Amino acid sequence: MNRIKKIFGKSYKIFLFLIASIFWCVFVYLIDGEWLYFMPLIAGDIIFWETIPWTFWKKKKNKKKNKKKSEIRSWFDAIGFAVIAATILRTFLIEAYTIPTSSMEKSMLIGDFLFVSKVAYGPRVPMTPLAIPLMHHTIPGTNKKSYSELIKLPYHRMKGTNRIKRNDCVVFNWPAEKLGRPIDKKENYVKRCVGMPGDKIELVEGKLFVNDKPQEKIEGMKKQWHYEISTKNIGLNPSILYKKYDITEGGYGRNRNEYNLTLTNESRDALKKLPNITSIKKRIEEKNKYADYIFPHSNKFKWNIDNHEPIIIPKSGQKINITLENIELYKDIIERYEKNNLKILNDTIYINEKIAETYTFKMNYYWMLGDNRHNSADSRFWGFVPEDHIVGKALFVWMSWDKNGKGLEKIRWERLFTRVK
Repeated sequence: MNRIKKIFGKSYKIFLFLIASIFWCVFVYLIDGEWLYFMPLIAGDIIFWETIPWTFWKKKKNKKKNKKKSEIRSWFDAIGFAVIAATILRTFLIEAYTIPTSSMEKSMLIGDFLFVSKVAYGPRVPMTPLAIPLMHHTIPGTNKKSYSELIKLPYHRMKGTNRIKRNDCVVFNWPAEKLGRPIDKKENYVKRCVGMPGDKIELVEGKLFVNDKPQEKIEGMKKQWHYEISTKNIGLNPSILYKKYDITEGGYGRNRNEYNLTLTNESRDALKKLPNITSIKKRIEEKNKYADYIFPHSNKFKWNIDNHEPIIIPKSGQKINITLENIELYKDIIERYEKNNLKILNDTIYINEKIAETYTFKMNYYWMLGDNRHNSADSRFWGFVPEDHIVGKALFVWMSWDKNGKGLEKIRWERLFTRVK
């Protein structure tokens, strides 16, 4: 010990703390107790920073210390530890998100502020650890990156309190983003996980079937579709549509007596009772009508937003036969998500320079849909969501802001601290 003091001088405690932290991390790794990695941070605060009053139950002594921290040093320590603590909280425990689009209306509204649990499915260890604290991918007010890719870590997920369940509202990194950002720096999306690894899913005239059964009803889940509405005499008052029936999307059709509105089943049934409504018809795409914007973006698959044939969602370890007929379904998985070299030469499929007739998936995949079925960019448009893109589970709404309200009515009081269903 005396020798260490001579070598490192007054910094010998820091040296011993670092050595002890290294041995502790090795121990935690050997026992597979990932959550114990945080212990050195707590110990460091007790020994060096002293920003948290760990001995708050003890009576304070009136005696002044011989050496007092300067006020600047105290502020520096407090802010430094607060940033570290907030970053750890945001990375491994819980994070706040805002709903920017209407893809989950009316289950989640534009202006909802959510808390998302990282613990629910297990926190994902940052794959891009060199980043400005508390920022996602861009420095606010600029177009500059808030991270560096000098260090890249492989995907690893710590143990969570649960696993993804069918119909959970899940936050994930948008897999279709092609801006060159790392996985954990891609844009965040929130959708409902309707398909689990190994599930068979199918869309028939807008109705979702999971494993050959209609999608189960979920409490609090309010799906919406586009409707074509015709009226006689006087038309529909937009203010009344919003205030009385909570209809927030749509407008006029070809003339003053025709409307294209996005409705839930409840608002549709309410409008049917109005005497000036002559017809309400759900807008459904024809079966076998090809839409080039729908996954897998190949005219071999005559799919659209309301209809697609059965798909088996890939599962880790699952082995499938790959052919020229189905390769478009799995091309992104093989190439982009699981980092293989895929080529098709002379009607022959090559993976990593070898002829391939089968492929074994390395990860689990999920199928995500928005509850606002006719106004949601989701798996119907870009396909499967890999497990390494999963961020966490939407827990509850802690604030909800209505831009159309006035004064205190801007706050949706009834939504505060409501659980996401």
